[in-house]
Amino acid sequence: MSIKCYSPELSVFHGRKVPAEGVIVGYGAIIEAYQLQVPIPKQLSFVSHKKRRAKTEYWQVFEARYLPEENLYKQLIFALKYEGVNLLVLKKLFEQVSTIELEQMIQQEMLGQYSRRIWFLYEWLMSDKLDIPDLKTGNLVPVVVEKLQYAIKGESSPRHKVINNLPGTRNFCPLIRKTEKLEKYILSDIRKQKNTYLNSVRKDLLQRASAYLLLKDSKASFTIEGEKPRSNRAARWGKAIGQAGINELDVNELNRLQQIVIENTRFTRMGIREQQGFVGERDEVSQEPIPDHISAKFEDLSTLLEGWIDTKNLLMEKEMDPVLVAAEIAFGFVFIHPFVDGNGRLHRYIIHHILAKMNYTQQGVIFPVSASILDHVKDYGEILEQYSHPILEHINWKPTPDNNVEVLNDTIDYYRYFDATVQAEFLYDCVQDTIENIIPNEVNYLEKYEAFKRYIDDVYEMPDKELSLLASFLRQGQGVLSKCAITKEFTVLEEKEVKDIESKYKDIFEIK
Repeated sequence: MSIKCYSPELSVFHGRKVPAEGVIVGYGAIIEAYQLQVPIPKQLSFVSHKKRRAKTEYWQVFEARYLPEENLYKQLIFALKYEGVNLLVLKKLFEQVSTIELEQMIQQEMLGQYSRRIWFLYEWLMSDKLDIPDLKTGNLVPVVVEKLQYAIKGESSPRHKVINNLPGTRNFCPLIRKTEKLEKYILSDIRKQKNTYLNSVRKDLLQRASAYLLLKDSKASFTIEGEKPRSNRAARWGKAIGQAGINELDVNELNRLQQIVIENTRFTRMGIREQQGFVGERDEVSQEPIPDHISAKFEDLSTLLEGWIDTKNLLMEKEMDPVLVAAEIAFGFVFIHPFVDGNGRLHRYIIHHILAKMNYTQQGVIFPVSASILDHVKDYGEILEQYSHPILEHINWKPTPDNNVEVLNDTIDYYRYFDATVQAEFLYDCVQDTIENIIPNEVNYLEKYEAFKRYIDDVYEMPDKELSLLASFLRQGQGVLSKCAITKEFTVLEEKEVKDIESKYKDIFEIK
């Protein structure tokens, strides 16, 4: 089929300013030609009549000599060569193109690596065999080019003479583009830096820090959801987080964890959803839904969760980078949103589980990534929206009589084939913040608290309960006791003693 490169009028393509005079090629041209109902990829390819080759966050600009011929086959070759594998675009495309056209297209260059990759991807995505005989000769080529995207070691497909190194299964396979930021993180070996630091901390101090950070992480996870749990509820969830990586993460385990998260089950239907769901607001007058995110259809949950679990196991077995695995699996879970409530907290638990299971974090030493997410909660919201809002444009829905949503079209592919690059970059940012700031800050505080405690014990012989309260008041007041504390809890202290304690606290905690 002839497919023209798309030349945007008014220099705008789907709300995005085009970088120069020229034409859009690759996936962008294919999406436009076939009117595919998919989100526009974050980075598009553009052949400029004037500019030299360049790359920005949203564009790859190519010189005129890169311009592909105006047919589907050449556009697909360009896309696979320079943009990587986009499973969602390919799936929607294959649903429109006839098998006869695909067979003719592939057989033009039967031994060509791109023909073989297109052939394999069709049969893998569509679970259907084209009328093409198995190849007898040809060197194996990878389906995913690792210069462009992260992949697993993979296994050969003798029929197509390719190596299936897709980082997932047919029912769940997000992909992550190789970016300068991710490569820098991976090559810096943050895990080694973390272990070197933890090994330098006294074991008893690390245990105390872990106990505090466990509770802090639990509270942070609730706070992200806009909740302020009672101490026993936060402690119960903290205990579950501390055991992350021990139990196998399957549907039964997810159900168990949801029961720990949801304290009052009178108003929440527990277990895997048997109804449609959305995240957002409701109109104040009509109470009709105003979704920010529409969850996967409940009819698709069995297939999606089976694929999600299989992919989780595959990536952990193939030893893909643990943070990338955690990003794919944890964000994939929250996008699917399999429960009525508790999805956000379980999503962050899954990060703990993957990192612990893949030995990125030491078992029993809490890695308070939720605390870092809370510190960057605005960025976190934007990261979730970067997936949810583009998908919303392609979900046909209507409000139901009970003010829920009813999804009218097939949406399963949006939840199993998506680009998780920005989510992986965000998670790595949080991992670095946790290692460089959150854990050291807590250890540093405990070291200073010990020094302050020794001084108070020696000079004032104050019981631990009162000393803890004193330190809490001083921390809140930046080294100054409030008048209320002096006249109520610490009336026994003389004025000169208050001044001495405040001075010592500021000195130890380096408060100016």
